[in-house]
Amino acid sequence: MSSEPNTRLQDHFGLAGWSKGELARLVNRQAAAMGHPQLATDTSRVRRWIDMGEIPRDPVPRVLAALFTERLGRVVTIEDLGLVRHGRMGKRQGSGEIDNPDQLPWAPERTAAVLTEFTGMDLMLNRRGLVGAGAALAAGTALSSAMHDWLHTDPALSSDTPRINDPLHADPAGYDRYEAAPIGSQEIEELERSVEVFRAWDAARGGGLQRKAVVGQLNEVGGMLSYHHPDHLQRRLWGVAANLAVLAGWMSHDIGLEPTAQKYFVIAAHAAREGGDRPRAGEALSRAARQMVHLGRPDDALDLMKLAKSGSGEEVLPRTQAMLHTIEAWAQASMGRGQAMRRTLGEAEDLFVSDKGDVPPPSWMQMFKEEDLYGMQALAYRTLAEHDPSSASQAQHYGEKALALRIDGRQRSKIFDYLSMASACFIADDPDQADRYARLALVSMGQTSSHRTWDRLREMYRLTGQYSGYPKIQTLREEIQLALPAKGATRGRGKGGVGKA
Repeated sequence: MSSEPNTRLQDHFGLAGWSKGELARLVNRQAAAMGHPQLATDTSRVRRWIDMGEIPRDPVPRVLAALFTERLGRVVTIEDLGLVRHGRMGKRQGSGEIDNPDQLPWAPERTAAVLTEFTGMDLMLNRRGLVGAGAALAAGTALSSAMHDWLHTDPALSSDTPRINDPLHADPAGYDRYEAAPIGSQEIEELERSVEVFRAWDAARGGGLQRKAVVGQLNEVGGMLSYHHPDHLQRRLWGVAANLAVLAGWMSHDIGLEPTAQKYFVIAAHAAREGGDRPRAGEALSRAARQMVHLGRPDDALDLMKLAKSGSGEEVLPRTQAMLHTIEAWAQASMGRGQAMRRTLGEAEDLFVSDKGDVPPPSWMQMFKEEDLYGMQALAYRTLAEHDPSSASQAQHYGEKALALRIDGRQRSKIFDYLSMASACFIADDPDQADRYARLALVSMGQTSSHRTWDRLREMYRLTGQYSGYPKIQTLREEIQLALPAKGATRGRGKGGVGKA
């Protein structure tokens, strides 16, 4: 017991609006529903948890997380409630301690538990029609400070981790978790194929339609990870978990569930690192950086990109490095740093062409092709054009090159390219061309469930204002107004960010 108030639990308790007596009764009722009818909590115990920082024994933390998740309509974990023992504080270089809300990094056995707990809560919200909202995003500096040293060291092999006497021991089942069982190489191959199917669907149609299926699959993998398989199988299983967590995060980001998305990216980085795949861990963190630029927080994105690039290790392929550079360049463009952006994009081009292809790319890099390099270059220059309009011509140049190569059915990426082109044309004072690309985007957007495409459309719509006297553009404005979802239908974001697939 710390004798200090648990401020995290205190804050959530205040938001929930319960009395201490009500919470005690709810804990007892929920515990019984979860298979623990013997639990008897009273008001004095709740007071000790909140006011004195006492951490209750299992299953109470999981029970509380389930109660707050349902009450607040967003995923609430035991870390969010400050109910994890032996927490640690992150260090910001040169400026002392910073808050580390998720008690990062997690031990391997804790990673599997967090993964299973979080996905179980997420599925519960899906079933009950609730929307994940209300939580705050962790700052890029907080994440990078907490995870820096951990990501730069080699993970402990499964053979080095503590084991229970039974070699196929499974940890106690958490709330709504998959009934775990040991698996073999054939089952892992099937899981790996399912990742490819989900990834292709997301690229074609957006994250909304298959997100629940991905989260459910990830929940099952979390249960499988509670067993200690032979090292080669355990590493592959961690790899599946990392890939599914990135997809769950990307799909969540695509429909505006931003805190949920960030949590999945952090889970993915942990899973990849436990599987010995540091480049995958770096790529997962780069997704969190993209998210930050989209939300108008490029400084946080640069913090995360510094960690992603340095933590990827020496084995990272040139094409992967090129992809990481394009994200960094986009963040620099959002801050108006044209010289730095151009230098970073030049390095990305050099890295991309230096990849001889003699080493097959990992599955998660197979969707970063030449058109994606051009698309990111177009996005960076289009973003910089908000600060330096002369950059619009370069955005058009790269946008045209990207669209000429878009033949593989990734509809969402094509929509983003259309919108980059339309915005660049408006900034370059070419409303006729802008109108053409805007209409190409508009006619395609009904085929996806991506909220980010609507965010980008709103950014482009803002640029049409100075041309509202043109009959053609005024008609376009009216059509966009009719097509856009109600403002409250998607999560808002900060100004200055422009989304990208």
